[in-house]
Amino acid sequence: MGRRDVPATILTYMNSLYQLKPTFQNKLRPLVNRIASIGVTANQVTIFATILSTLVGIAITLWNEYHWLLLIVPPVMLIRMALNAIDGMLAREHGMKSIFGGILNELTDVISDAVLYLPFAVIPHISSYLVVVVVILSIISEMAGVLGVVAGGSRRYDGPMGKSDRAFIFALISLLLGFGIVPGIWLDIIFTLTIALLAGNIFNRVRNTLIELENR
Repeated sequence: MGRRDVPATILTYMNSLYQLKPTFQNKLRPLVNRIASIGVTANQVTIFATILSTLVGIAITLWNEYHWLLLIVPPVMLIRMALNAIDGMLAREHGMKSIFGGILNELTDVISDAVLYLPFAVIPHISSYLVVVVVILSIISEMAGVLGVVAGGSRRYDGPMGKSDRAFIFALISLLLGFGIVPGIWLDIIFTLTIALLAGNIFNRVRNTLIELENR
């Protein structure tokens, strides 16, 4: 594979992550049915996911010198992904969909990402500026997605560097740091590439919303 093929390969992989969602949901459906049968609501699952992210973010902030603590981030990311899928399935398939639930889901997704990612800015030898920019652009990205609905179109989930991709990036970084890899230029490169891809993400979401509305 040549050097010119690498960016295209990365973009293809990033875009493919979201395509795995239906398969993931099918695996979770028996659990979702069980949860619904005992009276757990979609909003309760949403709030629990936010509390979990907040607790992990607080732990990383308070004990940021212990890099091994970052090893809890990947499993928490996986649990969050499952919880996000579960609350959506409860809402759609078990009659729990509501306007409040939709607003709560959008708000808590952004809050959960922020409280989980911002603590990386206080870890020694990591560029706090780059982390903050990633978080800010992530918030703008989700806002751009929601504005599609506000403008009269659909909720935009265009990539690259959507929510699942960002979770993968931070999980990978957490694994590397947790196993003792020293932060360095490699991490700055990852964050810089993430920022560039997020800029593309925001552009795509705004552009595709306009295209969707113009074609109506």
